[in-house]
Amino acid sequence: MDNNFPYIHPTAIVDAGATIGEGTKIWHFTHVMGTANIGSSCVLGQNVFIGNKVRLGNRVKVQNNVSVYEGVYCEDDVFLGPSCVFTNILNPRSFIERKESFKPTLVRKGASIGANATIICGNTIGSYALIGAGSVVTHDVPDFALMVGNPARQKGWVSIHGHALHFNGQGKAVCPESGLQYQLENGVVTLQSQL
Repeated sequence: MDNNFPYIHPTAIVDAGATIGEGTKIWHFTHVMGTANIGSSCVLGQNVFIGNKVRLGNRVKVQNNVSVYEGVYCEDDVFLGPSCVFTNILNPRSFIERKESFKPTLVRKGASIGANATIICGNTIGSYALIGAGSVVTHDVPDFALMVGNPARQKGWVSIHGHALHFNGQGKAVCPESGLQYQLENGVVTLQSQL
């Protein structure tokens, strides 16, 4: 397998016109629609659906049984866990056509969405946020936020490496894996510097 070219499993269907970046792997029984745009070094697992006008950045991992519908944009380094769900209509009815009413969903750089989580359309998942398995996201999620439950509520903050951040009285925290320093101020977490 040449890493400079996409790998498309023989059972996958990639419609004419789809853009697939170099080094991307598309596995068994996956379907990519014709106006989808998939970046470099992505991995699309088994039984994945990528709709028209969907954009995936570089190094995005889409686990098994995920459907990414029109209106969803994932920036670089996003992780979509097995069987997570995106919606694109707030008030669906089978007997009313609402394709002009799709609400966009943005998943920012480095965010991770856990298995079986549901992301209600029209929301933004912040950079490096972590959505717990089975959570239902009904509103925007801040950068570095840890979200759990139904509806999802913020339980804390996580580092770029996915570890819980414990802020001291001055609003400072250090990632135990990387040593990177973070600052919490007015409900916003920012990366400060490396030790």
